[in-house]
Formats: sequence, C-alpha cells, structure tokens
Amino acid sequence: MADFQIIQAGLDEIAVRKDLRVPMRDGVTLAADAYHGGDGRPRPALVALSPYGKELQALALTTPPQRRPSPMWDGCVEAGDIARVVREGYVHVIGDLRGSGASEGEHIGNYNAGGVPLGRDAYDFIEWVAAQPWCDGRVGMIGISYFGSMQVLAAAERPPSLKAIFVSGGHYDFYETTYHGGVMWFMPRAAREGRGGDSGWAFTDRVKSRMLEAYPPEEIRERVAARLADPDVAAWPNLVHVLNYPENHEAWFDIVMNDLDGDWYEERNPITLAPNIDIPVYLQIDQGRGWTVDGTIELFNALKGPKKLDIGPYPPMQSRPFVEEHDKMFRWYDHWIKGIDNGIMDEPAVTVFAEGSRERVTGAQWPPKDVEYRSLHLRPRGALSFEPEPMGAEHAAPDGFYQAPLTVTDKVEILSWSTGPFEEPAELIGTGAAHIFAEIDQDDTNFILRMWDEAPDGRRQLITSGYLKASHRELDEERTTEGDPYHPHTRAVPVEPGRIEEYVLRLYPFAATFRPGHRLVAELSNDEPLADAHNALLPPDAFHLPVGRPVTHKIYRDAAHRSRLVLPFTTRPATADD
Repeated sequence: MADFQIIQAGLDEIAVRKDLRVPMRDGVTLAADAYHGGDGRPRPALVALSPYGKELQALALTTPPQRRPSPMWDGCVEAGDIARVVREGYVHVIGDLRGSGASEGEHIGNYNAGGVPLGRDAYDFIEWVAAQPWCDGRVGMIGISYFGSMQVLAAAERPPSLKAIFVSGGHYDFYETTYHGGVMWFMPRAAREGRGGDSGWAFTDRVKSRMLEAYPPEEIRERVAARLADPDVAAWPNLVHVLNYPENHEAWFDIVMNDLDGDWYEERNPITLAPNIDIPVYLQIDQGRGWTVDGTIELFNALKGPKKLDIGPYPPMQSRPFVEEHDKMFRWYDHWIKGIDNGIMDEPAVTVFAEGSRERVTGAQWPPKDVEYRSLHLRPRGALSFEPEPMGAEHAAPDGFYQAPLTVTDKVEILSWSTGPFEEPAELIGTGAAHIFAEIDQDDTNFILRMWDEAPDGRRQLITSGYLKASHRELDEERTTEGDPYHPHTRAVPVEPGRIEEYVLRLYPFAATFRPGHRLVAELSNDEPLADAHNALLPPDAFHLPVGRPVTHKIYRDAAHRSRLVLPFTTRPATADD
C-alpha cells in the first residue's frame, strides 16, 4: 500500500501518494509518486519518467530555481514545478524507469531496458495512471531533456489515454546527442554518473552495459584496444579509465565504444519513431545547444498531427528545478486535455526568438521566413566579405595554426575572421554551413567553428557553432543542400597528410539580427577554449574531446579554394562595410 500524506508547499496543500507500484506487462513493477489536490477529486495527470530518481524531483517543492553558474544548479531536477502542476488542477506523477531508483528490472543500453523498449513501459505506466481513482482518465506528460525524450518514445506507442505532449529540450538523434559532427561530447557521462553539476542516474546494480551483454570478452578486449589506439582517446585520462573499468561506467562505456552512427543508435531513435505519433505535440527549445535545436526541428518536420515549434533565447540552460515554459505548457494542456478554447491553435505554428533584435519571428514552418543563402568569404588579414577572393594561392597565402595536444599546453589556438560593421540590420534564420579548405599534417583533427555577434563596444554573443571530425568529412550528397550539409558518420576515412581537402561543417540552426555597427565574427580551432564567457553558461562537462596529436593546419581561402560561410539571410537586404 502506498504511503498517503498531506504536505504543505508554501500556501499550497498537496496530497502525496508515495512509492506506488506500477505493473508492466511482463510482471516488472515501476515505482512512482503522485502529487494532487487534497480534496481527492479526480483530475487529469501529467506523467514524468526518467532514471534520475523521483525523490530528487521532489526538491522542486523546497529548492528555489537555480541558474548556471550557481553551484546548486543540478541538471537532473527536470520534472517540473510540482506545486504549480497541482495548483493548475493536474496530478503530477513522477516515475522511476526500469532498472533505476526504486523500480524493478534491468536497464541496458540507450532507450532500452533489458530488451524492453522504454516507450512500451511508458505506455503501460500511462494507462495505469489513467485507470486510478484520482485520475479522470486524461493524461499528458511533463519534463525536459531525458523526460522530454521519454514523451516522444511514449507518444510513438500511442497509449489511448495520452492526449497531448509538451516537450522541452529533448534529445532525439542519440548519435548527435553523444557525437557532434563525429566529435565526442562529454555531457552524457555527466548526466549518467553525476559530474559537474548533475546528480546523475539513480543507481542500482541492475544497470548494465549493452556492449558487455552483447559481445564475448575476447571481442570486447579487441574493441577496447582499437579505441585506445586512437590518440584522442588515449590522451584523455577519463576515457582510459572508462575503457579499462567498463563495469563502473556501463552507459558511458557503450557510447565510447560506438563512435560511428548506425543500428546501435538508430534502433530507438525518437525521430525514427515520430511518424507513429498522431497526438498534438508542442516542441520548445532554447538556442545555444545547437544539436538539440537541430533535433527538435527535425522532429517537428517529421510529425504529422497538430504541432507547434517554439525556439527561445539564450542562455541555453534552463533553471533547476525546471520551472520555465510552464505558462505555455498549461495553455497547451488546458486546450488539448481540458478542452478549453484559449485560442492557442489560432496562433502561428512556429515562433522563433531572434537574438540581436530580440524580436519573436513567427510563421507556418521552419524557417518562419523565406531565406536566401549568401556566402561570406574568408579573406586575407582576417576579413569576411560578401565578395570572393580574386587572388590565387601564390598571393593569398593560407592562414595557419599549430595546435599542440592539451597534454602539453593549455593554450587553444584560434583563427578569426570578421565582417566590417553592418550598415543596416541583417537578419539570419536557419541552418548554415562552413566550407573550409584545409591541409593538415596528420591523418585526423577536429574543426570547430563558432560564430559571434560582436557589438561596437566589444561585447559578444555566441550565435551558432559547428563541429566536424576530419575523418568524418564524407557527405550524403542526396540529403545535402546549400547551407544544409548532412554527414552520415557511418565510417571514418583517415585524411591524407599534406592534401588539401574541403571540409563542410554544419552550422546548427539559429536566429539572429546583426544590428547596425555590429560585426559577424567567425572563429576556427580544433579544440574548444578551456574557459570563456559562453562556456560559463554551461555545466563543466559540456566539453568536447580534444585532439590528442600535434597538428599543423593550413586554411586556404584563395580564388581556387573559396573557404566561406553559407548563411541564411532573410529577404530583407544585408550590407556590411567590408
């Protein structure tokens, strides 16, 4: 029998049913807590599911929201404002996924629970909630990041009682969650194991490595040796430890061992499942974490039912406990779950906040305005120009930089190019591409491009970024269009040292207006700065694997090698004083 009690949260009286046991179809039970009004009247329910622990989510009742860089910011407190949910007339049900917290069963691999799709468990959980006497049979879902991804997995299973979802900051393409342009990102380990501002998963001894379950020990040893032969991996102590002691880091071990895209990631990719979703879906994401914006837009385009896309401003990390976007969420659920005609479906399908102008741009699709792709060419003396370079390589000599591994230096070398001040507003909305003609003296490196809006007083706002591991330079020509490159990341092709290659970086979706007097600045490096103003907005583990070998880079930008940015200017004119 679940423990029933009345608690006081500020001025709110909330009834809590603790440690409910929710049966799955295979006999495993999941643990849940339900928060609702003290009068016992049946209400619609909002379900939150994750492996982060239901007790951790209860801190939303007692901890004021924290923003980065507060040391009390905890990236895993993501299930929403419990008191607000109850006050708005909903039951807030927070559950532990299979193999985590107080739930039974095993959790193995990505979006997989011992061979059971997590979406199937979500179906059973939702239908159980709908049948309880304190629920009126109507269910939505709540929560960001992992909680958001679970909403998509649940909706794809089509539980009859799930009437709509509101997804904020979800992660979708699991390969792009862990490798950006083929470059490993450390944040998944933080979210799993509790590092750099995250509490991590609610550990049990039933969370296992999918790789260790799937392959015999001798094959695992061979695969580990192959990964340790990569100089980037071998130079990073954290990864050396993970690969030698995989039982202690099972989920992160699986990610490190799978550095190419393919079936391991696609099996339960929420975007792959999106065509199965027919209920109303509201997708919200803030700028600054471009891969998440990219996946949100891809998911939006794949959905067939009623839908909305809302892209908000910087900073990229919401507060913890998560409380933002609740006003929008309750309007959505009041319409689709409670049947209140509040006009939300009369509003544009797409809303995008444009940095710089700080205007909200609306439309029927992404991007919300017509765009014209224009090229800004890399020119000598650090210039960016709408006009291409007329001189050949003998006169427009390449720019260059040598980057030593971070094992021997803490200095990250950065090349920079800038437009002149814009004479009138220049609005850009969409994806972009950086075409970089480069020669390196090793068989691999990273290319990291960051694009800034620089004000006349020198203050800067990061607008977008792009990542590409040189050995992942292959393009899918059928899916690539101007300003929108697509890399399959299904194999790594070593670079021939000394050969000039064209590397096309995908610049993640963004929206920005460069005001008069402002400059557009592009910075290129092969590692990220160890610390800067933008990185301070992110948790400490929001960092990418540095290059572990010394590399000399020559960047060609002459008449025969037109290194350039291809950017989505809206149809208003744009001019810069070159």
